[in-house]
Amino acid sequence: MSAQSAGLLLYRQQDGKSEVLLVHPGGPFWQKRDDGAWSIPKGEVAENEAGVDVARREFQEELGVLPPPGDVTALGTVRQAGGKVVRAWALSGDLDVTRSRSNTFVVEWPPRSGKMQSFPEVDRAGWFDLTAARRKLLPAQRAFIDRLEGLL
Repeated sequence: MSAQSAGLLLYRQQDGKSEVLLVHPGGPFWQKRDDGAWSIPKGEVAENEAGVDVARREFQEELGVLPPPGDVTALGTVRQAGGKVVRAWALSGDLDVTRSRSNTFVVEWPPRSGKMQSFPEVDRAGWFDLTAARRKLLPAQRAFIDRLEGLL
């Protein structure tokens, strides 16, 4: 069975345009990647966990703040290139990304060096209009922008 993740796609209206909140993965592998590397805040769903609960928890872990209150709207699922299935929900709200602080992970870096280093799971977050979001997102997750745009 392929891994499953759940995430929230936070959106707002700014200067008459729809914007979405995306996160850039931390760590050395993603450091120099930009277009096609960003994601919605998401995390792995364990057995017996409700996807929307995981989405809210992972939002808090990756951004360091609770997601805004409000009703969520299902955006369905996508399958990423590596096989992971991602389920997303849209949530209207706002967030000051300058206040976000991610949890961290530890990895051996450089590889085979024996040296363990800590990196933020998310090294930055940002608001993007829908056109820019499609460019920034991992290719499979671009479908969430199309689905959100259809709802708006």
